[in-house]
Amino acid sequence: MKIHEYQGKDIFKSYGIPIQDGYVIDNIDEAPATIKKVQQEFKTEAVVVKAQIHAGGRGKGGGVKYSPSTDVALENAQKMMGMKLITHQTGTEGQEVRKVYITQAFDIKQEYYCAITLDRSQTKDVFMVSSEGGVEIEKVAAETPEKIIKVWIDPLVGMKSFQARKLAFGLSLSGDAFKSAVKIFMKMYACYMGTDASIVEINPLVLTEDDQIVALDAKFNFDGNAMYRHKDIADLRDVHEEDPTELEASKYDLNYIKLDGNVGCMVNGAGLAMATMDIIKLAGGEPANFLDVGGAASAETVKNGFKIILSDDHVKAILINIFGGIVRCDRVANGVIQAVKELGLKVPVVVRLEGTNAKEAKTILSESGLAIIPANDMKDAAKKVVGAAINS
Repeated sequence: MKIHEYQGKDIFKSYGIPIQDGYVIDNIDEAPATIKKVQQEFKTEAVVVKAQIHAGGRGKGGGVKYSPSTDVALENAQKMMGMKLITHQTGTEGQEVRKVYITQAFDIKQEYYCAITLDRSQTKDVFMVSSEGGVEIEKVAAETPEKIIKVWIDPLVGMKSFQARKLAFGLSLSGDAFKSAVKIFMKMYACYMGTDASIVEINPLVLTEDDQIVALDAKFNFDGNAMYRHKDIADLRDVHEEDPTELEASKYDLNYIKLDGNVGCMVNGAGLAMATMDIIKLAGGEPANFLDVGGAASAETVKNGFKIILSDDHVKAILINIFGGIVRCDRVANGVIQAVKELGLKVPVVVRLEGTNAKEAKTILSESGLAIIPANDMKDAAKKVVGAAINS
């Protein structure tokens, strides 16, 4: 789960992390009063107007505007509210801006990048900082990896002050700025652990002209499986920022992620789903989605899965790849038949079933009288579904 910048900053504030503060609006009529409120509270004529969407690269897309006066701030807010903001993370369709964040402005001396996430290869959390703030960290990692300083944190020990000092030294900070950065890094880790986040990122973290260290941005991703422990965070969910199909799938307890290909996938188990997408690509195709129907898929679950897959107009063929462990293959077969009959499928469907009651399932499918393409194994299934998508 993701949240907006202004929501992330509220969380930072609760952990004592200094932020670029302000107020958010979702109605442009509130802009004049809000701009005045920020100017008076922070004793500055200049403000920053920031679009609130769940995507990075807002500045390059025109979603962050320094506004030296009231008139300019109002003009920027009016242009921003309701615009389709396009960034490298939104795709060409962009994302509609429904909220605008009006904040205080700072005179910036230096920008930095910092983030905490899980390094699965090390089975530890990794805390990264870089002097290249405001730039995509992937670009820094590819072109100048020596500018990224990392420390790995043992989850049984937690972050220690010497690690925070190493990060601050890596940014060439000194004096009060160094001390502030050390405190902020320790608080960031506490925030990361305390909220069950999967990533906490500040880009940029800035050094102001008066040597303050301030978080100008706040990015959070949370472990959705832990949200039952954080109702206050779960309540921050903005469904407008989520893919409508993925949102619909969640209503049926389906794990669905839309992709760019034309081969729809319905699989039980995340590992098998990943393997299925890989083998489709090896066969020369492109998966249209990740869809895990879960270990106890019923006929109704399979039918709902079909609905979700077919809501994507790019799907030209569907591969059903089920291993019957908890779920019985004959139950899946009946679900497939029910879905094909009720939904009137017009795209080819390839089915590979193995495991509990697989033989019975194959008999059910073969005697159904429906144009369902059977497959013997994963390689055969991938070859047939890719061919069907090409010829569809």
